[in-house]
Amino acid sequence: MERDVQLRIDLASPVPVYRQIVETLRTYLVEDAIVAGDVLPSVRTLAAELGVHFNTVAQAYRELATEGWVDVSHGKTVKVLERSEPQKADKAAVDRFRTRMRRLIAEARAQGIAPHTVSSELKALAEALK
Repeated sequence: MERDVQLRIDLASPVPVYRQIVETLRTYLVEDAIVAGDVLPSVRTLAAELGVHFNTVAQAYRELATEGWVDVSHGKTVKVLERSEPQKADKAAVDRFRTRMRRLIAEARAQGIAPHTVSSELKALAEALK
């Protein structure tokens, strides 16, 4: 990756490694830490860097390609694409989002994170998206 971004995985996590890769890269993409035109490491290079099988990285890249984030050409570079804003979310998508947020907030509270900290973090993240 051309920019100073770190991709770390937790092999002990119950979250599959390919999902960790997708979620981390998607976060960097949404936050513009990785932008259109950037070149990501090849499947084999990233797999070697992370110490995982190349099929794991290939699966993550395929998912990002399906979402319209990257162009993956066999034997070529993985390039970040210009991506238009997605269509407005329907009610079901908003409901799924709300459910995920409630679970995440409940997890944070269970770990002792104060409500004002949760609130200020959410506000800061929302501001960064504007």
